[in-house]
Amino acid sequence: MIDKKGNIIKPDFVELTRYAKQFSGLTTEKEAVLLSIKDEVSPLLGTVTDKFYDSMNDISEAASFLEGRVAALKQTHLNWMISIFTGPYNEAYTESMYNVGDTHVRVNLPVEFMSGGVTLVCNELYKIVFELYGNDSMKAHSIVDAINSAMGFSLFVMQKSYHASIDEALDKFLLITGMSEALFEKLSSSFNATRS
Repeated sequence: MIDKKGNIIKPDFVELTRYAKQFSGLTTEKEAVLLSIKDEVSPLLGTVTDKFYDSMNDISEAASFLEGRVAALKQTHLNWMISIFTGPYNEAYTESMYNVGDTHVRVNLPVEFMSGGVTLVCNELYKIVFELYGNDSMKAHSIVDAINSAMGFSLFVMQKSYHASIDEALDKFLLITGMSEALFEKLSSSFNATRS
């Protein structure tokens, strides 16, 4: 969002954390589950990152975003993977994920890359869970449930950056043109009605 002087207004990360936890179902109990397995899982997370980037390299639309940057991106990705199991899922983590989303917006990464990427990561994490804990179905289920919530939380926050970017562009347009939001909405509705 932009104020009347054109300054960018950052979100309230405490509130965004609360909101994202509600949607993702991320609880302190689930955070504790992730923390309890960090020592066993952490040594395997480099493989998750490697497989993620192997998969991304196979997607032709991703090539321009990866070219010449894979090594640095892998390190950032690995750090994120580790933070999934160490937390804490507080406003600092939320701000970090929001900034990741904001970076994706700035490089024009299509939003579907994030949701698709999270799916690729989850697939690899589940393999690790069942490799390590497959003989205890209750434990494996609670870990998968915690991973789903943590990854959902992260994705939710990153995607908020995309929505904020759209809102920011609209705010800039309205500020530059002097058009009211009500008039813009009316014009937009009329335009959409003529396209139906």
